Amino acid sequence: MALGRTPMQPGSLSSTASFCEGRLAPNSIYAVLHRECRTLFPDEMFTDLFAADGRNSIPPMIVAVVTVLQRLEGLSDREAADRFAFDVRWKYAAGGLDFDHPGFVHTVLVDFRARLAASDRPDRIFERTIQVAGQAGLIGRKRVLDSAPIYDAVATQDTITLIRSAIRGLLRVADRPLRVELRAVISSGDAYTDLAKPVTDWSDPAEREALIDSRARDARALLAHLDGRELPLEAAQVAVLLATVAGQDLEQGADGVFRIARKVARDRVISTVDPQARHGHKTSARGFDGYKGHVAADPDSEIITATTVTAGNRGDAQAAPDLLADLLADPAGDGSDDVAGSSLDPDADLSDGGGGPEPGEADDGKAGGKAVVYGDAAYGAGDLLEQLEEADVEVKVKTQPPVNTGGRFTKDAFGIDLDEQTVTCPNGVVAPIRRTIGGAGTATFGGVCASCPLAVWCTTAKGGRKVTISRHEEHLARARANSADPAWQADYRATRPKVERKIAHLMRRRHGGRRARMRGLDKIAADFSLLAAAVNLARLGVLGLVSTGGGNWAVAAG
Repeated sequence: MALGRTPMQPGSLSSTASFCEGRLAPNSIYAVLHRECRTLFPDEMFTDLFAADGRNSIPPMIVAVVTVLQRLEGLSDREAADRFAFDVRWKYAAGGLDFDHPGFVHTVLVDFRARLAASDRPDRIFERTIQVAGQAGLIGRKRVLDSAPIYDAVATQDTITLIRSAIRGLLRVADRPLRVELRAVISSGDAYTDLAKPVTDWSDPAEREALIDSRARDARALLAHLDGRELPLEAAQVAVLLATVAGQDLEQGADGVFRIARKVARDRVISTVDPQARHGHKTSARGFDGYKGHVAADPDSEIITATTVTAGNRGDAQAAPDLLADLLADPAGDGSDDVAGSSLDPDADLSDGGGGPEPGEADDGKAGGKAVVYGDAAYGAGDLLEQLEEADVEVKVKTQPPVNTGGRFTKDAFGIDLDEQTVTCPNGVVAPIRRTIGGAGTATFGGVCASCPLAVWCTTAKGGRKVTISRHEEHLARARANSADPAWQADYRATRPKVERKIAHLMRRRHGGRRARMRGLDKIAADFSLLAAAVNLARLGVLGLVSTGGGNWAVAAG
């Protein structure tokens, strides 16, 4: 399929432009796309997605505009195709197309996303919004981080359903000779052809136990039969999935019977339909199943500068380096390693932020200023704090305060001397820090606690109080001390909540916002990136983004 071209001059009498102008606010996303769509998403931006000859595609600029509006309004592919066909605002946003401009089938959107995913720059629409915002001087050196749950698009499966589904999948992908061999080792009598659970008396513990044991033995027999054999890629992947789901929830008792283990596996697969989804916790009391969407935003302009998606059980701090890649790659703030610009245009020069101060002129959070990162306590991990400090990034990240049960002394009641490698307890007793190979350490007070008058307020352990020292203790202690400063707290309270509003913009739609529209980490991450692009464009419209010619961008005065 060859690259289609957007019509440049709609009919003067049939264009949607004259109808919509005056009816739509000039700072609406429809208006900003109408003005700038040909410059934002020129057809040439997508040349690499298409062949040199063949039947012309739907012009990719039009499809990009429809994709952005679809994500902003939380529509399915069919709904978006209908909206473009019948909603005048959508044709207006796509450059003021004619009222009778032909629509397209919804599979065009599916094909467009697939082509983007297979390309070298799958997130180019989102990256484009960052590029133009940077040229308009809207992206500085401050970042605010946060995450939100993205509920998966599948049902969470119990142990029996997981095992039966994985076995059914293995039988489906195996070729006929192998399938015959595999069915020969199944001893439970289950055909593994239907989705329904086996018929049994689930209230009878003995019947339930026998069912679990028989399906576990089927899984082990199949895996044993495949052990050491070279399998096609798809069959090998399904076999690994079967081994995972059969091993994560079951344990074999002394009597040889397989039972459901009284524990939850650390990285438990919750669905064979979407094996990358996980149990997650946004707070200790609030769980969910699926993924986490992570964002970094500029707190001054409220432009989202980076996104990523992880499994629901991943910690927020683990995703932070990806969100802060532009700051970490350009610690001097001189634009020499501009990530957003280089990913789209090797010749782009966004280093001056569209007329901002030259490096060293002012430390105002724009180009050349000291980078600052804000985050809640979920980002207060020692690894991240160390990485930020090494990159000379100012850390405005909360850290979890030390805790202890029963109101007893917490770790901050002890004097920790990292130079001398000692810990002094509230009663003045000094204990050495004994380090492990990994760098962490422990100070043990042992028997002296038995005669200590403060022991009742310190520990109930028979072996005395132990104080654990992180290998990042220096960074954690410095972060806690800084966060106690009233000026630090005032800046944090004024800046950090802005990302909460941006998360609300992203998640306000249930379909495609709070709940995933598709399955698999890569697809959900691409969809989340498109959603961030749509929210960015809506924000750029409010800020008055205009192109000034020559590929430059600015914010309209007033």
